[in-house]
Amino acid sequence: MKIAVAGAGAVGGYFGALLKKAGHDVVFLARGKHLEAMKKSGLVVKTNDQLLTIDGVFTDKIEGFADCELILFCVKSTDTESTAEQIASLRNDRAVVLTLQNGVDNEEKLAQILGGKRLLSAATYLSSHVEEPGVIKHSGRAKLVIGALDESLISFRDKVADLFRQAEIFVKTTDDIMLDKWKKLLWNATFNPLAALSKATVGEIMEHKELRKTAENACREVMQVANKIGIPLDEEMFHRTFANSGAALKHKPSMLQDRLKGKRMEIESLCGFIVKKGRQIGVETPVLQTLYSNLLFLETHR
Repeated sequence: MKIAVAGAGAVGGYFGALLKKAGHDVVFLARGKHLEAMKKSGLVVKTNDQLLTIDGVFTDKIEGFADCELILFCVKSTDTESTAEQIASLRNDRAVVLTLQNGVDNEEKLAQILGGKRLLSAATYLSSHVEEPGVIKHSGRAKLVIGALDESLISFRDKVADLFRQAEIFVKTTDDIMLDKWKKLLWNATFNPLAALSKATVGEIMEHKELRKTAENACREVMQVANKIGIPLDEEMFHRTFANSGAALKHKPSMLQDRLKGKRMEIESLCGFIVKKGRQIGVETPVLQTLYSNLLFLETHR
């Protein structure tokens, strides 16, 4: 299958590399020094003691996506609409878009621009980062939960799941992808904003009494908002959020990585969305509101 990767960073680069290794024709969209390094030396993926170097088509031109069947949509949520508009301009209506982004607000934006009948979504569980331009460092086990936003795409969802399995990636399919995305958001909103503000790793948050309490309060606020709009996040999910974090103690969440690199943080998708949704439905989110306000200040006063 001809596959395009919109955003060949830590997520898109990793999955795109494994699909390329499995024999698929992959086009990688990137920019800046990361793109220059890949054009010169290929895309390098470090996993534990293994080193994978991928040669392929590396470009900053969206026109390379014109005849692709599947587009992995892996850009930061801050670039969702602009990238989707570029894809729409290609008029390649047969290409199905699979978003692997964080948050639960990108699907609606993508559906408005590209149409819901060509949209798949995935909850992505992956510990990786761009170690240096052209090099992605990965640890642990990657996992995807993939769902279709329209019943007409269920068979294609299953086909895509098989593609990833053939690339030795663990995949599950679901008929309620947005529930899985909310479960992922529960973890992200619990740890990402706090880590970005405090510059603490997941482990440091877990081990520091006051930071741990702040994370727990943020987690409960997400659950209250979700439950009010009919998303069933229960007490088991609360405990699982912290229990599962034991495997990621040294992990720097993506927003912290972005802050340290001077990049725009996904403040809206991973924090502001919950705060604003809470206001709309009458659920107070004082902890997340405080984190949100501080992060907005940091973003504009670097």
